[in-house]
Amino acid sequence: MSDSDSNLNDELDRGPMDQFSAHLDRGWDLLHRGDYPGALLSAEKSLELDAQSPEAHNLLGYVHALQGDAEEALEHYKQAIALDDSFVEAMLNAAEVLIHPIHDFDAAMAMVDEALDLAEGDDEVADALLLKFDAYMHQGKRDGATRVAAQLPSGGFENPRLDFLVGRAHFEVGDTRQALEILGRATEREPESPDAFYYLGLAQEAAGNSTAATLAFLRARELDLHLPHVPWSLPRAQFEARVRAAMARLEPPLVAALASTLVLMAESPGVEVVAEGVDPRAALVLDATSKKGEPPHVGRMFVYQRNMERHTESPTTLEDDLVRILKAELAATFESLASYAPTDDGPDA
Repeated sequence: MSDSDSNLNDELDRGPMDQFSAHLDRGWDLLHRGDYPGALLSAEKSLELDAQSPEAHNLLGYVHALQGDAEEALEHYKQAIALDDSFVEAMLNAAEVLIHPIHDFDAAMAMVDEALDLAEGDDEVADALLLKFDAYMHQGKRDGATRVAAQLPSGGFENPRLDFLVGRAHFEVGDTRQALEILGRATEREPESPDAFYYLGLAQEAAGNSTAATLAFLRARELDLHLPHVPWSLPRAQFEARVRAAMARLEPPLVAALASTLVLMAESPGVEVVAEGVDPRAALVLDATSKKGEPPHVGRMFVYQRNMERHTESPTTLEDDLVRILKAELAATFESLASYAPTDDGPDA
């Protein structure tokens, strides 16, 4: 028996309120370890013990959000706020799912503003402003996002994750100098964070520091491979079937470019191609393509399942996202196919 299991059993022997706390703590612990079914069970048990607990509803909402059920998550967050109208964490969690994947930006902004009125300390202020930043970016309102980025606290956060998120925001609005400083600190505070290293790589690349960028990208790739797959990750055969189905949905000139293409599946790009400049989080790479002036043709296409699943919200949207990314890559590779580039950016890559 593990120490955490033993501690849980000790708590369960103490009484209803201790049982409630034990299940709640256990739920968050399992969630952080990637055990979503176990976290859901603990959250449901905590709610059984105290049906009026805003904390239990907040945990249930968080589990459902991670499992891709945004509507169910939002209902639990709303219930948590109804039970405690000063529950900033639940407000911010609700705003997050309203922004993505629900895309109700007005409701999200209203929720963020309500949270900002109650926020205490740099951590809560940064959390709220980052959500407002994301809402502007999802809507393509870069000027609004830039204004929000300028309001973000610069550091001294209790939560080390905020260094990465604030650094990423500065990078996304083109403030490379500030991004390098904050993202560098993020990798020091969270040396096992692939996101921090990935965005540090992007910032180093933007600053023209190619060697530093490559090293950061390679570290991000290594750390990514230690993360669990998304909860709904498909078996390889099913994933490949979705890829084939997406290829068949392309317009005839794009289908022709992929005729007789050797399609190869892998988890992520290899070390050697990342060192050559391939994005470690690329969803696919077209290789051995025809030369300029020849009819468009792809000899090999590498599809990276872990990365592709990172780019999509759920298995129901996977095929559509594959179509979008295939179009984007083919249009970027062949000038004669540029008119087929997707006009809708879809989910963030």
